[in-house]
Amino acid sequence: MKVVFINTDDYLGGAAIACKRIAKSLGENFDIDVKILVKEKKFNDNFIVPYKDSFFYKWKSFLDFAFERAYFTLFEKSKDVRFAFSPANFGTDISKHPLIQEADIIHLHFVNFGFLSVTDIQKLVETGKPIVWTMHDMWLFTGGCHHSGFDESYMTGCGTCEQYLKNPSGNDLSKKVYDRKIEAFKNLGKAVFVGCSQWLANRAKNSLLLKNRNVTSIPNPIDTRLFQPLEKEACRRELGLDTGKQYILFVAMKASVLWKGWTYLQQALEILIFENKVDYGTEILILGESDPEVMSLIPFKTHLLGRINDTGKISKIYNAADVFVIPSIMENLPNTIMEAMSVGLPCVGFEIGGIPEMIEHKKTGYLAEYKSAEDFARGITWVLNESDKKKLSENSRKKAEEQYAEKTVAGKYFRVYEELLQ
Repeated sequence: MKVVFINTDDYLGGAAIACKRIAKSLGENFDIDVKILVKEKKFNDNFIVPYKDSFFYKWKSFLDFAFERAYFTLFEKSKDVRFAFSPANFGTDISKHPLIQEADIIHLHFVNFGFLSVTDIQKLVETGKPIVWTMHDMWLFTGGCHHSGFDESYMTGCGTCEQYLKNPSGNDLSKKVYDRKIEAFKNLGKAVFVGCSQWLANRAKNSLLLKNRNVTSIPNPIDTRLFQPLEKEACRRELGLDTGKQYILFVAMKASVLWKGWTYLQQALEILIFENKVDYGTEILILGESDPEVMSLIPFKTHLLGRINDTGKISKIYNAADVFVIPSIMENLPNTIMEAMSVGLPCVGFEIGGIPEMIEHKKTGYLAEYKSAEDFARGITWVLNESDKKKLSENSRKKAEEQYAEKTVAGKYFRVYEELLQ
């Protein structure tokens, strides 16, 4: 069986990470020839193939991304939502690529930011090959936004998009993008749409675009051998951290992204200081891209670790922390929670999206009231000062092994492929 995965790149964000983990596990545990076709390749994995490696294509690829963003600036409500909405006007027709032509199944992941336009997606549909689409956010079944929040216009076809567009109307950009998607999927044959969380799958099932389609839920996988509990003090010494401190860990590809909820974490940390709820020696670890000026406002000593691609080192950072915090206000099934749970690190997050499917309140962490910085601070305090940390750690690790192990998740995808090809 030959399966081609399609993702914008092999290095940015949770979709790229999950895509590689699924492909790797399918290749190792099942008789499947898996290749990942990307717009941009950074790592040397031989199962990842760039669409083209020429200077001309790289220049075109950059322009597609630039034009896509520039086009949306004509409609955006503010620059805060610039990367939260993808019109998918610009991209590349990859339907004639040898990997597409040879594949038994086309498996799409995240394809935005100038890789595939809606028209390019339609060309893949027109190949007639069975399609699996793993949804890492809501973009597939909305009028262009990656997360709709509490707006449920996608159930009727979008339009009047007040959250993202400066001039919402019944025939605005979100309505036009949705209509193009309806047209692109008009002749869709065999297909399965996979939500990484049950929450996302349920939303997809209620959308106008996918309500009569085959929609299921399969979580993202985690390598429980790589992300496993290690001796905390040893990890801290190796990372140059103080073995006598308490560490709060925050992880995001880019902390300033609207739905990552940074302001709620900042408010929660201010509450902890004001109410003297944490030990004076508590410090913050920030993994991912961050603005030093913004981070300087945190009322704790902060370690800006930047972006790190070494997964072994990332595992040690999780192991060095005492609690993982994820203040996201819109979220699917975050890889970061999975990574934390796999090393036995308790988590604190808001009760939103797929997070409640992962964090079991006071069993693997603390579920805070949505958008309540006060309850978020209460959760951090509970984990650090009041909980049975050993039990929390054991429960987290057990859940990761039972539900998110790579071989378990790959087996679910293998069964989806078999059913599609019957």
